[in-house]
Amino acid sequence: MDSSEFYEFLVSRSSVREYTGQKVTAEQLSYILDCGCTSPSAGNLEAWDVVVVSSEEVRELLSDAAYQQPHVRDAPLLLVVCANYIRSMSRYGERGILYAVQDATIACTSMMLGVHAQRLHSCWVGAFDEEEVKHILGLPVHVRPVAILCVGRGHPPGSYTERMPVGEHVHDSTW
Repeated sequence: MDSSEFYEFLVSRSSVREYTGQKVTAEQLSYILDCGCTSPSAGNLEAWDVVVVSSEEVRELLSDAAYQQPHVRDAPLLLVVCANYIRSMSRYGERGILYAVQDATIACTSMMLGVHAQRLHSCWVGAFDEEEVKHILGLPVHVRPVAILCVGRGHPPGSYTERMPVGEHVHDSTW
């Protein structure tokens, strides 16, 4: 893949909130999870974990915890990507909390791109009640849910979201 193909791959991905209900295969899931494992991480400690959710009942509970977002319920598969503080704090102390969140975020991004490479669709959900998600999934105290990635075959929007020009983000040497 050359650089223009890579750029087109990136811009052709969009958040999808309507799903057909078609299941994600075991092979597709394995590929997506493998993509997450390619992610860089602080000290190579891979301070992230993922809870794979296909149960309709648990998806419904997570949808409620995500402020009734219907795509959380309707996607056939959810990947709840979590920061595992213990792994990074064992080496980096308090700063390891930040590194674990960064590790989880990068892994989720890699999985999201893996979903796109499988010609499936996804939507990154960050708006949810963390404590409720922790309770629903039985997460230990040292694990923080960072994102819910909705995955499935969906109905992409007819147009892509316009983005800010790169110059709006870039500062040279100082702010």
